[in-house]
Amino acid sequence: MSSSERISPAPTPNPPRPPRLTVAAAICGLEALTLIAGGVYLLVMGVLGQPDSPEQAEMGGVTLIVLGVIPLLAARGLLLCRAWSRGPAVITQVMALPVAYTLLTSIGGMIPAGIALAVAAVTGLVLIVSASANEALGITDPARDSQS
Repeated sequence: MSSSERISPAPTPNPPRPPRLTVAAAICGLEALTLIAGGVYLLVMGVLGQPDSPEQAEMGGVTLIVLGVIPLLAARGLLLCRAWSRGPAVITQVMALPVAYTLLTSIGGMIPAGIALAVAAVTGLVLIVSASANEALGITDPARDSQS
């Protein structure tokens, strides 16, 4: 049998991604896009000279864009069932809670945004730390493993 006739074994299929992980990835992706859009808005306003301090607006815009990359990478990792993605995803949701609180305690049109962000953050946290998500990501509980 020549080397060209060798048949490689079929790759083992990945287990299906649980719907909870898909929804958690969608929440992270939506938060990422919102941060990036806010950053682009601040950059444009800073360049146009609309805010009181264009330098602050530009720096805030760059900061929001960079911060938007974190949940974007986490969302991609969750979709690909990578264990490393759980940390950035959880941190993103925890960091969103104080922002949601600040929006909820403001006046006017920011209150609905605070409600939406709070619901998204809590939902994302619950989905990311669920047992099915942990199993799909290959994260095991050492205490449970030692009892078996």
